[in-house]
Amino acid sequence: MRRRALTMALGLALAASGVGAAGLDWPAEAVLAADETVTLDSVQIPVGPFDGTGVATIRAEGTIARQVWQQPLEGRSSLQLLAPLRAQLQAQDFQTIYECATEVCGGFDFRFATDTLPEPQMHVDLGDFRFLSARRLSAGVPEYITLMVSRSASRGFVQITSITAQASDATGPGGRHGQPRPTLSDTAWASDTGTDLVARLTLDGHAVLDDLAFATGATELETGPFVPLEALAAYLNANPARKVVLVGHTDAEGGLEGNIALSRRRAEAVRRYLLDRLDVAAAQVSAEGVGYLAPRDDNLTEAGRRQNRRVEVVLLGKE
Repeated sequence: MRRRALTMALGLALAASGVGAAGLDWPAEAVLAADETVTLDSVQIPVGPFDGTGVATIRAEGTIARQVWQQPLEGRSSLQLLAPLRAQLQAQDFQTIYECATEVCGGFDFRFATDTLPEPQMHVDLGDFRFLSARRLSAGVPEYITLMVSRSASRGFVQITSITAQASDATGPGGRHGQPRPTLSDTAWASDTGTDLVARLTLDGHAVLDDLAFATGATELETGPFVPLEALAAYLNANPARKVVLVGHTDAEGGLEGNIALSRRRAEAVRRYLLDRLDVAAAQVSAEGVGYLAPRDDNLTEAGRRQNRRVEVVLLGKE
C-alpha cells in the first residue's frame, strides 16, 4: 500500500509538471495513468515486424521504467500523437531502430509480442496503433526507448518504456519467442548505417550496403569492420530462415560483359566476408552481378561513378 501511494504521488507530480520518462514534454491536458520502475530487469525490444513465425527482438537489461500517458484525442490520428514524441527523441540523439504502423507491424501478433501494460491504463486498438524503438549511447552506456501509441474513440494512449543499462552491461541476446539470438555490436548501433539497414531491408526488401568502397576495377574489401555488414550479419544470424542475394554494381567504365563479371566478384567478396568473418550460414547468402545496368547516379562525374560502384542486398523469401 505504501509503495502504491508513493507511485501515485510520483505520478501526480510528473503529470502536473508535464515531464515524463526520457524527459519528454507532454501536453498540459495529458494525464499519467501508469508509472512503474524496476531497478534491474530485462525486456525484449522489437526490431522488426511479425513475419509469420515471430518478431525479431533484441534483449536489453537494466533499469526499466514504464509510463502510460492518456490525453483527449481531439480528432488527432495515432501518427499525430507519435510525431512530436519522435521529434523530441531525435533531438535528444536517439536513433530509431524500428518504426511501424498496425498491419506493417504485424497486427495482433506484433501487439501481443510487445511489452505492453494492460487495460484500462493502456489501450491498444488492433486496427490503429504505432510502434517505435530507439537507442542512444550516453557516456558509453546504451539507453533504449520504446513507444506504443494507440487511441480509443475519444482518448489517445501512449506507453513509453525506457531501459537504461548499467555501465558494465552490454545488450544481451534477443530472440524470437524467447529463443537466443546474436545482437548488433555497439559500433553498429552507433551508426545510422547500421540501425537503418535492417529497417530498410525489412520494409523495402532491399538496401545499399554503404561504406563498402571499391576503386574502379577493384574487388577486394579492406579488413573492416564494416558497420552495414555487422548489421546484416546480426539480422541473418537472428533469422536463420531468411535468405538474401548480394547484387554487385559497377560504374560505366569498360564493357558490359567485363563489368558484370567484376560486379559479381565484388558481391562474392562481400559474401565471403559475411561467411568467414561474421559466421553467417552459406545457404543464407548468394551473390550476383549486373554491371552498370542499374545505376543510382550519373556516370559523368567521379562522384557519380563512386555512387554506382556498390553492393546491394535483396531480401528473398523464407526457406
